[in-house]
Amino acid sequence: MIFMPDDRSPLAHLLRPQNLDDIVGQEHLVGPGKPLSQLIEQHQVFSMVFWGPPGVGKTTLARILAKESNRDFFELSAVAASKADVKNVLDQASSPQRGLGQTYRAPVLFLDEIHRFNKAQQDFLLPAVEKGTIVLIGATTENPSFEVISPLLSRLRVFVLEELSLENLRELVTKAAQSLNTAIDEKATDEAIRMANGDARAVLTLLDNCWQTYGEVTLDHLKNIGDQFLRYDKQGEQHYDTISALIKSLRASNIDAALYYLARLVQGGEDPKFIARRLVIFASEDVGLAQPTALVVANAVFEAVTKVGYPEAQINLAHGVSYLAQAQKNRDAYNAYFAALKDVEQTGNLPIPKNLRNAPTKLMKELGYGEGYEMYSDKSLLPKKLGNKKYFFSTK
Repeated sequence: MIFMPDDRSPLAHLLRPQNLDDIVGQEHLVGPGKPLSQLIEQHQVFSMVFWGPPGVGKTTLARILAKESNRDFFELSAVAASKADVKNVLDQASSPQRGLGQTYRAPVLFLDEIHRFNKAQQDFLLPAVEKGTIVLIGATTENPSFEVISPLLSRLRVFVLEELSLENLRELVTKAAQSLNTAIDEKATDEAIRMANGDARAVLTLLDNCWQTYGEVTLDHLKNIGDQFLRYDKQGEQHYDTISALIKSLRASNIDAALYYLARLVQGGEDPKFIARRLVIFASEDVGLAQPTALVVANAVFEAVTKVGYPEAQINLAHGVSYLAQAQKNRDAYNAYFAALKDVEQTGNLPIPKNLRNAPTKLMKELGYGEGYEMYSDKSLLPKKLGNKKYFFSTK
């Protein structure tokens, strides 16, 4: 569809896929014979969670699944939705009138940013999902293992959506150029893709903004628009650059720089649990054996920010960052583990020495399982092929 400059409908909305054939990317889910294409072919849907970065099609897939399975579609954002909003949907879903026809199917409730719902709010959804009053499709940019309560998560199938590839984004730029009835050369295409950071909605919005501002899309115009377009994006370049700067400052024991980058993350609205998880990782990866209490402190910070939330959680994060920055550093355990992991990947499941094997039956004992085991021994306990190989080297 070609539209004139006074048409204010966002390009991302106009190009939103209406069926699986229109979807760009996610071939592992929507390709022939893949899970979601199979569901749509059978006009079925079940409760699930879409986990992936922004702008990769989570909302679009939910809408297509609801349409193709002939179900009503309710959409809420966990950022703004209250318990009353959810109750309203559940009341409509369980209304006696909805069950009068034989073709009745439970409606789909799409809950965007489901990780924003607290435990009590997620608990409220549980009976409706369990009874089949609704089909719940959640969307999240965060790991569901951490953000969705176990009873609810056990009733949901998790599908991981991937960041769009360069080829996917080029295809979107081509579609945008056709809709805008304008030419977009290779340099402008590359710049738009760079700015979008794998986000389909971002690249379409950027192109749309540029076209509405200048009436064409060129490299120079994109750079001008980009100065205003780019901002702290929790899944974009600044997200990765800022968290990288924080970790590297901690590694260098530069407490001032670490606190500065922490402040950048907090001010940008970064999820405090994401920051705290990175501190937990850092405590083992970089502080390690030099100061084992670092892991205790990092875990305590994670628990604190989970309970407290912003704005007070920034104080807990500052506490943790200050402690880790000043802690002694030691990566011996980290290096040793990944050296061992490399051997596992290269050699596979080597036979475990018989003296280390469990021998719960008579036959196993007769085969020599557990025979010759010494509780305290200087002998190698590795598989025979690895001999006396060493992984751990102390730098203390």
